[in-house]
Amino acid sequence: MCLLKNVLTLMFTALFFPVFAQKNSPDVAPKPPMGWNSYNAFGATVTEAEVRENAEYIAKNLKKYGWNYVVIDFCWWYPHPPGGGQSNPPQFANKFDGSLVPYFEMDEFGRLHPDVRRFPSSAGGKGFKPLADYIHSLGLKFGIHVMRGIPRQAVWYNTPVMGADGIKAKDIVDTTSVCPWLNNMWGVNMSKPGAQQWYNSILKQYDSWGVDYIKLDDTDLNDKYPYRKEEVAAFHKAIQSLKNPITLSLSLNMKFTNRDHAAENSELWRVSHDFWDEFKQLKEQFSILAQWAPYSGPGNWPDADMLQIGAIAKRGPVGKPRRSGFTPEEARTHITLWSIFRSPLMMGGNLPENLALETELMTNAEIIDINQNSKNSRQVFRKDEMVCWASESLNGKFVNVALFNLNDTEKKITVLLSELGLEGNYVVRDAWKKASIGKANKDINYSIAPHASIMLRLIKE
Repeated sequence: MCLLKNVLTLMFTALFFPVFAQKNSPDVAPKPPMGWNSYNAFGATVTEAEVRENAEYIAKNLKKYGWNYVVIDFCWWYPHPPGGGQSNPPQFANKFDGSLVPYFEMDEFGRLHPDVRRFPSSAGGKGFKPLADYIHSLGLKFGIHVMRGIPRQAVWYNTPVMGADGIKAKDIVDTTSVCPWLNNMWGVNMSKPGAQQWYNSILKQYDSWGVDYIKLDDTDLNDKYPYRKEEVAAFHKAIQSLKNPITLSLSLNMKFTNRDHAAENSELWRVSHDFWDEFKQLKEQFSILAQWAPYSGPGNWPDADMLQIGAIAKRGPVGKPRRSGFTPEEARTHITLWSIFRSPLMMGGNLPENLALETELMTNAEIIDINQNSKNSRQVFRKDEMVCWASESLNGKFVNVALFNLNDTEKKITVLLSELGLEGNYVVRDAWKKASIGKANKDINYSIAPHASIMLRLIKE
């Protein structure tokens, strides 16, 4: 049975390998990225001081476990009133002349700059370079969120496109291509001369700032929304023209039919709508991730969204300021699923407010090892809302087995070793407890509390 399982695994890998082989730079993200993203705690309003505080927390407490990205999410260009917390903040047409207000800081080529009040080190046209330099000095990597397209403000001013002689913003804009939840941008018509140069120009700007990671938003949404294939490809092409590598993350809710294109043009891509701290949503993620699991591998990471633990919604974007609504059991289930699936791990809570639970969830070296150094992640079965996932460690030492109870009452789960493609005698280790808890030669079985989970590592004797 074990031999048959290995043969089937090799056949399965060979079937999907062409997807990964098409990636031009699989070394950019050889492992699922780990870090912090400002969105869940601060929405569209994060400040430089808050970014620095979270970066310093990572450097002091989490870097040694592999956490190293610091990502500023959307609308860093928006001039919020001090203390303002509006999500998806709009621009409005001035009734006098049609100009757009509030005004966003941008250069002569229509490229957006950070709001100086929120990011004071960006003054004088420096952009994010001073902040990126500081984050790099901590031994960390710096990322930003950007919206697909060209600023409507650049179109109103009809700014020239850098590197495209005689071409201006109005020559490349597609005003029929709109984001349904943020009106700051219009799409770019990639059939027009100068369209690729627009994307080249903004990537040169981000590269000059020292950006290591970009979350490109408004690329997909739902079955009624067209995947913005041409602009994704243009963004990827622009990244390839740079000397320094940039990890590209696509958002949001990538349709499964677009999996090959996403794999060819990015390192990670969101596979669901925004994920928040409700067990109903966590339960829904299981079927989504089971479908996407075969497409994970070096340079290609389906992304289950940010980690909803800790202090969230401090200034938007969903609900009132709170600590995550997940119970400790649900939070551990959340991290266990993300880890066995090998999702990117981007913490959403405000790190300086972490309590013992968040520290436990983020600093367990064995759980992180399962996320970072495994292969062949898969759902083994889902029966009566009892779920089993498995993967193998890259060094061949462990078979990782995650057991979940999605029911509202305690249930017993039994997994035959043959279902895992195994035979023989194994030592069973609890990865969360970091301790051996028994042996198995036929099956493993445990009673699991409602909404709870167990992460096991099987070691051949």
